[in-house]
Amino acid sequence: MNALLGGPLGRRLRDVTGLLRSAARYRVGMVRALAELTRILRPAGGGLYLVSTGREEQLAMQRQIYGAARDEDVGARWREALERIQSAKVAILGVPSDVGAGFLRGANMGPAAIRAALLAGGGLPDGVVDAGDVFVVPQLLHDDMLSFAQLAATRRALYPDLAAEEAAKLPVSPLSIAERALDLLFEVNPTIAPFVIGGDHSTAWPAAAALARRAARDGTKWAIVQIDAHTDMLEERLGVKICFATWSFHASRLFDRPDKMVQLGIRASRHERAHWESTTGIRQHWADECAARPDATIDAVIAHLGAMGVERVYFSNDIDGTDASFADATGTPEPNGLTPDFVSRLIARLGAEIGLLGGDIMEVAPPIQRTPDGAKRTVDLAVRYARETIAAVR
Repeated sequence: MNALLGGPLGRRLRDVTGLLRSAARYRVGMVRALAELTRILRPAGGGLYLVSTGREEQLAMQRQIYGAARDEDVGARWREALERIQSAKVAILGVPSDVGAGFLRGANMGPAAIRAALLAGGGLPDGVVDAGDVFVVPQLLHDDMLSFAQLAATRRALYPDLAAEEAAKLPVSPLSIAERALDLLFEVNPTIAPFVIGGDHSTAWPAAAALARRAARDGTKWAIVQIDAHTDMLEERLGVKICFATWSFHASRLFDRPDKMVQLGIRASRHERAHWESTTGIRQHWADECAARPDATIDAVIAHLGAMGVERVYFSNDIDGTDASFADATGTPEPNGLTPDFVSRLIARLGAEIGLLGGDIMEVAPPIQRTPDGAKRTVDLAVRYARETIAAVR
């Protein structure tokens, strides 16, 4: 018997045993990750805390999203959707938070409006799972900014059924919850592409941070291409490290070289392009350049990424990067911006020539439209960008 176990048959048995043990560990880990996701997230559309005004509309949307006849069935359908993440291509995550915004608020309503328009337009593409919403405590932004007492108090509110020592392991602020949720999604499906629906642009930070950790594990050479009217390149704003005005600076520091952060559409800044590129090391193409030489600009972006050996791109799309005449339902709309066709061509070429590993749509704020049909035009454009970004994932 010992001779047999020491020979080829024994080696095959050990190999099979090892595979079975690895599969068992993966299954246990996946079950644990899915269980934690159900604790820290809510069914799609449920990220806003509503008890009276808007509550019925919220429940109606959730029933529509999950094809549920009753409110009680929504949770079960959502958990079924989470189970499909292990074989999905893209996972949508809604982060309805505008705490990290600057001027006018209203981006917390973006995820609900975009989801409603997606449903009206035929629903989600094949291979896409809606993982749900980050539940937002409206006064919070990131756990690093909270006192021990506040963390404990909010954990009691969010996780009342858990023992204190168990709840102490869980995040409570929108950015912290989103970052943990994305880490868990990658545990369930290591190759899944996240698509984040914000929220103000601070809600792109969790995706950047989680993707950087994944890239460190799997060796993917990746970059961020950002559409925006603003640089978001402050190191801190009024003492706040991560917010709408700082996330890009810190995301650029996740890379081995900062020019793996490429920005297009910039036009509202206290400083010229030379200042940002020389002091931060990022790469920019301002809106006037994009308008004057659209194809050449896209060529330059593709060439720059190719020269660095970039294999995948995260496409972060602030709706205010697009000209205000096309998208005015946002906190800081700016004139003289990018056209939708330019943005669409950029997405298509990035997808075809490099490939996207995820993306987002940010700063859609339906309550603050400037023209009578501004909210609908802005949301419809956001849905167009979302579908094009998801289609470019590979």
